[in-house]
Amino acid sequence: MGPILCLLSAASFGALAIFGKLAYDAGVSTGALLLIRFGLAAALLATIVLGRPELRRAVTRAAPRVLVVALLLGAAGFTVQAGLYFSALRLIDASLLSLILYTYPVLVTLGAVLLGRDRLTGKRVVALLAACTGILLVLLGSGTVSFRPLGALLAFGSAVTYTIYILVADTVVHRLPPVVLSMLVMLGATTALGARALVTGGVDRGFPAIGWFWLACIAVVSTVLPILTFFAGMRRTGPSTAAILSTFEPVVTAALAALILGEALTSVQLAGGVLVLASAVVLQLRTRDSTVPQRGAMRYVSRRGGAHD
Repeated sequence: MGPILCLLSAASFGALAIFGKLAYDAGVSTGALLLIRFGLAAALLATIVLGRPELRRAVTRAAPRVLVVALLLGAAGFTVQAGLYFSALRLIDASLLSLILYTYPVLVTLGAVLLGRDRLTGKRVVALLAACTGILLVLLGSGTVSFRPLGALLAFGSAVTYTIYILVADTVVHRLPPVVLSMLVMLGATTALGARALVTGGVDRGFPAIGWFWLACIAVVSTVLPILTFFAGMRRTGPSTAAILSTFEPVVTAALAALILGEALTSVQLAGGVLVLASAVVLQLRTRDSTVPQRGAMRYVSRRGGAHD
């Protein structure tokens, strides 16, 4: 069941961009999408936390600094990442966005090396070079696929922001149960977005019922469900295997984008995507002197993503 749960998590995260495109088609604004997504996810996760005594105790016993950092991760980190992600989604195809976002494992590894948290081994040098080559192929191989430089820049900005978010979250991820940390991140994001909505006059909620349906799918299917299934799968497989299985995510995005949205990647971009995903797998493989692979799966504390996100 462990691998199945991890793959289900990856598939659910992979559908995020598709649901986002469908929500945009229904007239949902980016501001409404973000606020409602995080608000619904925070409410669902809070219900789970309140329903389990051991999780409630974890909140009350946590150090105030840890709680503040968790809330700020959502308010100052995840909101920016998700905003860039969904802004890019308005400009470029979902499949291309997913591949550009998936450069974050490379960026996390580089960041961990620069911060002294990890060592740059020969295997990782090869993986990083392969990833850089893949990124260039993805960006330069545009043909029939929709490509706008600003959209690609926003997508890469989302990956960079997510990298910073992960490296900061790594300082508190072991001090709270994953579901509790997820709830606090979602609550922080909801609070920040709600405050912004009050200052700017609110968000447009005049879209049709189908828009609410896609928002519910984003919050439940592509936020809460993948978080819970990933943690359940990781307990059975271990973090390294779970992180490697997560590379199924952009594959799902590309497949759904082709089936539902009619998107298509060029052969050059597909080759670049394979290099990016292969480098992500290599970077997650466990080695004796590595610390990041054991922690690589922690991005799912809040994705998507997340953003996924």
